[in-house]
Amino acid sequence: MAENFAQILVLLSVSVSVIVLFQRLHIPTSLGYLLVGIILSPHTIGPALDVPEIKGLAEFGVVFLLFTFGLSYSLPRLHAWRGRGLGLGTARVALGTAVVMGLAMLAGMPTAAAFVIGAVFAQSSSTIIGSQLTEQAEQNTPYGRLGLAVSVFQDVTAVPFLVIIPVLGMAVSADALAGILGLAMAKAALAFALVFFVGKWLFRPLFHIVTKQQSLEALTLAVLLVVLLAAWSTNQLGLSLAFGAFLAGMMLGETEFRHQVESSIRPFRDVLLGLFFIGVGMLLNPSTLPDIWLYSLLGMVALLLSKIVIVLSVVRRSGVDWESSLRTALIVSVGGEFGLALLALALDAQVLDIRLGQIILTSVLFSMVAGAMLIRFNGPIARFFTSRSKTVKGDAAAIDMPAQTVLIGGYGRVGHTLAVLFQTSGIPYVAFDSDPKRVEQGRVDGHHVFYGDVSDPELLAAIQPDKVALVILTTYESDMGLRATGLLHKRCPHVPIIARAEDLQMSAQLMAAGATHAYPEAIESSLRLAATAMTMLNMPSAEVDSIMQGIRDWDYQPVVEDVAK
Repeated sequence: MAENFAQILVLLSVSVSVIVLFQRLHIPTSLGYLLVGIILSPHTIGPALDVPEIKGLAEFGVVFLLFTFGLSYSLPRLHAWRGRGLGLGTARVALGTAVVMGLAMLAGMPTAAAFVIGAVFAQSSSTIIGSQLTEQAEQNTPYGRLGLAVSVFQDVTAVPFLVIIPVLGMAVSADALAGILGLAMAKAALAFALVFFVGKWLFRPLFHIVTKQQSLEALTLAVLLVVLLAAWSTNQLGLSLAFGAFLAGMMLGETEFRHQVESSIRPFRDVLLGLFFIGVGMLLNPSTLPDIWLYSLLGMVALLLSKIVIVLSVVRRSGVDWESSLRTALIVSVGGEFGLALLALALDAQVLDIRLGQIILTSVLFSMVAGAMLIRFNGPIARFFTSRSKTVKGDAAAIDMPAQTVLIGGYGRVGHTLAVLFQTSGIPYVAFDSDPKRVEQGRVDGHHVFYGDVSDPELLAAIQPDKVALVILTTYESDMGLRATGLLHKRCPHVPIIARAEDLQMSAQLMAAGATHAYPEAIESSLRLAATAMTMLNMPSAEVDSIMQGIRDWDYQPVVEDVAK
């Protein structure tokens, strides 16, 4: 007992030191936990961690990782997301698995092992992608949003691997294996139906009772009960624990308790995930690197290149321009934690031998480091290969912008309405949007809409400031709005900028960035409702206008102060 206690203290000490260092260096903490595992591995010089309970806890980390994924993939949300993100994610995983599997079979790998390698290599790290893009302030760029969407949606398309991989380790004939796989998929369908039936008639009422107590402790216990019961149920059917956890997440994701459940489980989940990554790091044996480093590098190259080529092709076919397509491909190329979970599953099922497992593990870890660098420098790399700066400027220069043109940033519902009003009034305008479908529909409608992101400095560099009379930013995304406002104010300091704001705080930030007016939609809607009501109650129109304008002149403080009271 005392020995285990001492080893846990060593584990916590090393973990805290490494994670704090990685956070200060803005490196994803998942890589930090992997390093902790390598440091404490029995294969390296230094303290070796040998606490059997750690492995069990690490397995729970995978369970809660999949549960968290499931919370984001309720059936209604999947139906709502059935468009580009889910389609591209599915295509990327399917093609990536098939291509790498084919290459592995050509290299002499058994079919089952080749399939696992393809499945592992097809995964990307949503954690690394999200944290790196956020640090670079690129999460709301067109390529950033698309890269995040593809990486997130790939997770749900990879769930069948949780059912298939454990079966592949059975030493049976091909015909028997086909039958076993068919039975496994039937069990998966049964588990799906069972979890959702029980969830609807038992778990939802349970959470209604628990939440009435307003006890975070009771809620956390209820979540643990649901997750572990679902995981145990699928395990009893011969399926993985992680698959049951994913189904439980999907079931709770359809309820009104989703956000509270996610927040209550997050600290518990993050610790277990850290233990999972530590366990993966402990699997790496550095002494084998002299024998396998070349194969691992080739595996890393195969992983990165296959993803880049496939994503570039798929995204480009969806109508996205060359540079955004390439930047999306570079972002998604990084290896992922879901792939590590599949690898651990395959090693437990003995689908891969130890040496091949080491090669695949090292390849994925190498790709995580190299992929993070590709994300970091996605812009320069893409511009080097596409020479986009010349293209953008040439395209922008070709746009017929008469004098006194209104520049509209964003062609969503608000941008479309503005285009209709300006076109009807004979006011010259040009609109930019980063969604090719919106651009296409706008051009079909006869509007002056072009593909482009007004927060892109290169696009703005091509715009003739002397022909712009007014800028209207319709985006509802705060980061993009602030970035576009700052760049436009610097590029065209004499041009007024009208911006759309979500609330008063964002309105103040936009004004500080250079906007002439930034209208908080919630407050403005309230003022319009009040003005209409006052008019209908026979208050003189001049008096109504005076009241409303007075509130605006005082930066909405009268209504804000009343709310604060």
